[in-house]
Amino acid sequence: MFELKKWEPLRDLASFQREMQRDMDDFFRRVFGGVSALTPSGIFRREAREWYPVIDCFIKNNQFVLHADLPGVDPKNVDISLTGNMLTIKGERKAEYDEKKEGYLFHETSYGTFERTLELPEGLDVNKVRANYRNGILELTMPAKAEVLPKKIKVEVEEMKKAA
Repeated sequence: MFELKKWEPLRDLASFQREMQRDMDDFFRRVFGGVSALTPSGIFRREAREWYPVIDCFIKNNQFVLHADLPGVDPKNVDISLTGNMLTIKGERKAEYDEKKEGYLFHETSYGTFERTLELPEGLDVNKVRANYRNGILELTMPAKAEVLPKKIKVEVEEMKKAA
């Protein structure tokens, strides 16, 4: 049997508002980082927050190439794994600033752990992945099979005939 309940729109609205506030707080925390604060030594710094490396993917010379910006990350602190066509890059950028350092007025760099998981396109030879780290950029390359490579498509143009 179904039980009838009295509809209380204000209670439902308050619940919706709390959920929306929580979602918005989470969104702003992820996008803009933690709250900024003045430390006891007078340095303005952000609280630690999650951060994500920026990633570019492209095909060049029959190779799938992925660039992940990891400035300030020690390559020893990066873990790359591949499960099927899901690529995961994990790591950590450690805080290396000294509040007592002379002249240090502001600290805004994000640090802490990160994890990015991407679905790779079909048709890559994932058994031949190569990883290289140079100047703060992690580069992954793997051969792309013919079906993944871009194909040129010619556009045919029809001439319009003039009316007599």
